[in-house]
Amino acid sequence: MQRYRYLEHTADVRMLVEGSELPSLFSAALEGLNGILRKDSGTLPRQPEEEARVELEAVDETALLVDFLSEVLALSSIRRAVFFQVEFSTLDGRSLYATLHGKRVDGFDEEVKAVTYHEAEVKLTGEGDYRTVIVFDI
Repeated sequence: MQRYRYLEHTADVRMLVEGSELPSLFSAALEGLNGILRKDSGTLPRQPEEEARVELEAVDETALLVDFLSEVLALSSIRRAVFFQVEFSTLDGRSLYATLHGKRVDGFDEEVKAVTYHEAEVKLTGEGDYRTVIVFDI
C-alpha cells in the first residue's frame, strides 16, 4: 500500500502520505511531490531520460524523508526533470541509498520553494502502516 492525498492549507501545499513500509511511504511522497510540480506527472512517458543517485543519512525516518524530498526537489530543478521512479538499495530509517529515474520536462506548474519539517513526523500506525504529513512551501 502506498498513497497520498492533498489536504487543505491556506498558503502552502499539505499532503498526507501513507505506506505499508518505508520504501512505499517514500515512493508515495515522491509521487505527491511530482503531482505538485507537474499536474500531468502521472501521464508522462515512463522511458527514463535522467538518472540520479541519492545518498543520505539522518537522525530518524522523518528527517530522512524530508531530506530525500528536498534532494529530489533540488535535482528536479537543476536537471529540469520529474523523477517518477526510485530504486532503493538501502533504506533503513537512518540512511538511504537510491537511484532516481525520470523524464526531462519543459517547465513546472508550481514552484516548490522547500519541503518543511512543519507537521512532519513519520509514525507507525496501529495497523502497521507508516503515515506522515508533509507541508511544501510554495
